[in-house]
Amino acid sequence: MRFLPVNLDVLLVELKDLDETLALFDALTAEPIAGVEEIVPAARTLLIQFRPSTIERQALVNRIAGQDISQRREGEHRRVEIPVHYNGEDLDEVATLLNISRAEVIQRHTAHDYSVAFCGFAPGFAYLTGGAGFQVPRRQTPRTRIPAGAVALAGDFSGVYPKASPGGWQIIGVTPLQMWDLNRAEPALLRPGYKVHFTDAGPLPAGGLPAPSAPARPDATTATYLEITSPGLHSVLQDMGRPGQTGQGVSRSGALDLG
Repeated sequence: MRFLPVNLDVLLVELKDLDETLALFDALTAEPIAGVEEIVPAARTLLIQFRPSTIERQALVNRIAGQDISQRREGEHRRVEIPVHYNGEDLDEVATLLNISRAEVIQRHTAHDYSVAFCGFAPGFAYLTGGAGFQVPRRQTPRTRIPAGAVALAGDFSGVYPKASPGGWQIIGVTPLQMWDLNRAEPALLRPGYKVHFTDAGPLPAGGLPAPSAPARPDATTATYLEITSPGLHSVLQDMGRPGQTGQGVSRSGALDLG
């Protein structure tokens, strides 16, 4: 375990591998440390934001270093089922790389549960581990556009693209579910710790997938809460941002990024 200062209130913890990272994330989530405001997991690191007025950096380091990360903690996890039309452009290539048939790729991808290890890259994009245990390289030439809902593989991860974007993962199918929907109370369908099970939804409908619904527009009859009578030169008005969402790929922003 290695500790690196990022700034006055952020600490980066480097670990040996993904298993250690998730074990530490589980431990810090199960028994929160007073003063820790946000934990952002990645493949081999945890980014930890804390309040120095509540806990000093060295005290925080000592608390984290004392955690048992020999194994992950068992607990109740939400399980999400994702239907997939396995018609991906790279399905044949993936089958060739794994030296198995298309049908076996689908069978193995749907035979086991995956775990959401961490999120990022884009709001709603979850990195899924476990499951079939595939090891698939990224494409040598990334695509400039991958459609929303594309189910893809890269390394030992599986994932679902929440929106159309560039990407280099191997596409094996597509799902009609929205990974990120601002109309929901929780926009992200998947969060760290969730379990995911893929199911074979059969051939893609002739008309393709329906377009995702647009976020609901706010009620135009809102009341006035603030009136600016005399703005200063180059003045800006900002909210306090979106704290606690960095792990979902959503930047905090607000109040000039609290700089």
